[in-house]
Amino acid sequence: MAADLKQRATDAFFEDHLELAVDLYSQAIAISPNNAELFADRAQANLKLNNLTEAVSDANKAIELDPSMSKAYLRKATACMKLEEYHTAKAALETGASLAPGDSRFTNLIKECDQHIVEETGDLQKQVSEKAPTEVVSTKDVQSKISVSSEMILATAAKPKYRHEYYQKPEEVVVTIFAKGIPAKNVAIDFGEQILSVIIDVPGEEAYRFQPRLFGKIIPDKCRYEVMSTKVEIRLAKAEQIQWASLEFSRQSTITQRVNVSSVAGSQRPTYPSSKPTGIDWDKLEAAVKKEEKEEKLDGDAALNKFFQEIYADADEDTRRAMKKSFVESNGTVLSTNWKEVGTKKVEGSPPDGMEMKKWEI
Repeated sequence: MAADLKQRATDAFFEDHLELAVDLYSQAIAISPNNAELFADRAQANLKLNNLTEAVSDANKAIELDPSMSKAYLRKATACMKLEEYHTAKAALETGASLAPGDSRFTNLIKECDQHIVEETGDLQKQVSEKAPTEVVSTKDVQSKISVSSEMILATAAKPKYRHEYYQKPEEVVVTIFAKGIPAKNVAIDFGEQILSVIIDVPGEEAYRFQPRLFGKIIPDKCRYEVMSTKVEIRLAKAEQIQWASLEFSRQSTITQRVNVSSVAGSQRPTYPSSKPTGIDWDKLEAAVKKEEKEEKLDGDAALNKFFQEIYADADEDTRRAMKKSFVESNGTVLSTNWKEVGTKKVEGSPPDGMEMKKWEI
């Protein structure tokens, strides 16, 4: 069945029915989700449609399933070059060239990437010298400040399935996607130099895709994410400590002033900019999310741990001291909240019925 869909998709691609080809490849992938060829072929169809972030995502999946597939690296690099992600494209091309040493396409595109990187660096140096002729700018600073001029690529639907918000600190941007009860295995997130790709694919439902071109550059190796019971939290490490004017890049966006970290008070609450209309009470929103997490029903050890954490958080100083002392001295077998009872004596261990405590000798 998957093979038949793949053939029909290939035929549609060569007949320039590109949207049909993407749809047929998607149907084949649903049947055979570990087939790297299908993802690589859909990446090519997305490239033709100029769905660049989708093409990068498909190529990354193909590489994950088959790291030796040279054409997946080529398609990833091609999409990244169109997105002006030249450093990411070059890295993919170099890996692909090592897998296909006789393919001149890789060497030619590597030269093209090098030329673009040099041009970007030269343009920025010129801009900096015109604005501040006496300022000394290091090569590292120049490369980190390279501006981008391509249009914003959005792969989100007109009405997204899940709501998202973000806030930022001097060193990172935190993106929250409010997707409740999603298993971690159904969430795929990739980071590029200036691309975030989020796919939430729950069987039986239409896949959610959030793949924006970001306002500023990030450090992919330092980015991370966590799938929680009520949301997906993504932490983007900024390449520069600048204030982002928005989450997503647009031609009208301009890089704002560098953030002075020392001037940011430790108690200052982060602001929550958004593409939504103004007037939203972000403190109220945050409180509602925290309340939802607090009221979440847990089972087993998780429920017990949460119960003890709540007792400790609301307790006075004597109660906290009692809990710490009894737990440590009893090797985790006793937890008392009565300081008068445990404060003047050592708390002996009290193992469960049928078990005994042993002292380990080193």
